[in-house]
Amino acid sequence: MTSPLVKWFVKDYRNTGAPEVRRRYGTLSGIVGIISNAALFGVKLFAAIVSGAISVLADALNNLSDAGSSVVTLVGFRMAGKPADREHPFGHGRIEYVAGFVVAVAILVMGVELVISSVEKLITPVDPEFSTLTIAILGACVLVKLWMAWFNERLGRKIASPVVRTAAKDSVSDCVATTAVLAGALIGRYANVYIDPYIGMIVAGFILFTGMVAAKDCLSPLLGEKPSKTLVEEIRSEVCRQQGVIGIHDLIVHDYGPGRKFASLHAEIRADADFVETHDAIDRIERAIQEKYECETTIHMDPIDVDDAFTVEMTARVRDVAKQLGDDVDVHDVRTVRGPTHTNIVFDCVVPFKFRYSDREVGAFFEEAFKKIDENYFVVVHVERNYSEA
Repeated sequence: MTSPLVKWFVKDYRNTGAPEVRRRYGTLSGIVGIISNAALFGVKLFAAIVSGAISVLADALNNLSDAGSSVVTLVGFRMAGKPADREHPFGHGRIEYVAGFVVAVAILVMGVELVISSVEKLITPVDPEFSTLTIAILGACVLVKLWMAWFNERLGRKIASPVVRTAAKDSVSDCVATTAVLAGALIGRYANVYIDPYIGMIVAGFILFTGMVAAKDCLSPLLGEKPSKTLVEEIRSEVCRQQGVIGIHDLIVHDYGPGRKFASLHAEIRADADFVETHDAIDRIERAIQEKYECETTIHMDPIDVDDAFTVEMTARVRDVAKQLGDDVDVHDVRTVRGPTHTNIVFDCVVPFKFRYSDREVGAFFEEAFKKIDENYFVVVHVERNYSEA
């Protein structure tokens, strides 16, 4: 049923990187969520009234919160699809993450409310009456939620949306919760054991766990997270395969919402290369990355003097010393300034994000190593943390 729905509702459904297509996928997820959860709330509320079970009522209220969450998702995708304007030159894509966080907060609030209700039922117990109809309703609801989890997971993977995949996780948690309620109903009916409030607390626990996971998934890109290793390697490969580029460093990727990435990097080129030709090549690289990865890119050119024998020698020595610190330590922008009394060796050193040595210790290590070579060598090193591969 998923494929026919997508083909009918989402125009150009294969072009999942386009903002308008993403918006339609998100809208479809929201509409299906609203209709399905509203229906589940209705039938479970009926079952709760008939049985008087707090666990069934808790499950029904959980579906009501899911319907509200689907409304937030729907509105979030509509707003995230708005084009850039004067106040928001990079678009409104991050609203999708905000919408997901609102959904997560709603899930957490509902979980707390269900814990309170279950405790009240423990203090003042009311023996529920589980009929065959109630059990049948709960069983059917589990099947519906399983389909919703599968549906949203497929959509979320297609458009790489944390919000839609959060909805899928929520549906899985609902399946477990409703199954627990169903098990409690069967035990209560056939074993005559009063476990309804305990089942209610189990359901609340699943809801709280789902809310915390969902909040983490949506807060992380809002706070700013490292780019994927795949994207980093693909951009590096794309730039370095271009003629005239020796290497790259200082790659930074900013995420302004799904499909709205911006990158900046330094490309190392020969110092004696033709400036106009190199500038034209850099422009072509920027356009290629934009077309391939939908990532606006700005590239700074760093000239490298590959013909000066002394600089080449010092570069090799700096790299050798860096390898003594670890295979994951690299250097770039090595320059030498020779004077009558001493020589400055200037470079940037890139270390892992969580490195065992402080910046001061790294600098001291290089200083000591080059003093052993020549007392007149002075090291000027700028230590950088490699966040993109942390």
